[in-house]
Amino acid sequence: MDGNALAREVRAEWKVRAARLTEKGVQPGLAVVIVGDNPASSIYVRSKAKACSETGIYSEIHSFPENARQDEVVRRIQELNTDPRIHGILVQLPLPRHFESSKIIASIAVEKDADGFHLYNVGALVTGNTIFPPCTPYGVMKMLQKCDIPVEGQHAVVVGRSNIVGKPMALMLLQKGATVTICTSKTRDLAEHTKRADILVVATGKPHMITADMVKRGAAVIDVGISRMPDGKLAGDVDFESVKEKAGYITPVPGGVGPMTITMLLCNTIEAAERSSAGLAAEHYR
Repeated sequence: MDGNALAREVRAEWKVRAARLTEKGVQPGLAVVIVGDNPASSIYVRSKAKACSETGIYSEIHSFPENARQDEVVRRIQELNTDPRIHGILVQLPLPRHFESSKIIASIAVEKDADGFHLYNVGALVTGNTIFPPCTPYGVMKMLQKCDIPVEGQHAVVVGRSNIVGKPMALMLLQKGATVTICTSKTRDLAEHTKRADILVVATGKPHMITADMVKRGAAVIDVGISRMPDGKLAGDVDFESVKEKAGYITPVPGGVGPMTITMLLCNTIEAAERSSAGLAAEHYR
């Protein structure tokens, strides 16, 4: 499953929607807030800004030093909440240790929650009514759709329980009619669960923990994990070389889920602009 190719396809579709809005005088706008000088975060932010430019989205980067106060960042977010040029707001994680991430995310207006992390949007996953799904699981669902991999009636196993990937991933698969098992890296007899999966999504951050003997032949294996190895290379949670011989579909790392995560951020931003333009944002969240 080529995440780069799929991302280009999805972005082309949404670029047309962004252009239609711009023709009406409403260019979708994304603001990225970054605190500190984490090298990885800086790279991600630059890649998001580049993706915005290529898709017809106006973008701003609001940078703060590592020692910035939390209330300073909240004030800036509140200003962005009322800025008509901005339809989506993203706070680059992780934040410095003296920040309470939950309070920062809660300060984002729900209708501008492009990352899908606000409690309203996360909670709405339970009822299947979220407007802005978290970008990584949203990207996984889009990959399954684009590759014509059926979800309804399939046994999906999610390894990982994070609020960003594992939990929302399980809820989104459940909403589409899958039978879902949630495991963690500490699940006893993990292989007994993963071997029964028609769709296996792994998001633990433990490199190469899923090996070929843990995978059902023909399964769709989605590797969300990414780790930097001692030799500097990137590795996923799945032992790609061995599992690719057994899986029906598999995502590489890098070049798999990563490009789709950024793509769905763009989609959420354009969706927010469309809803704002149609007067639906305030109505939905009233």
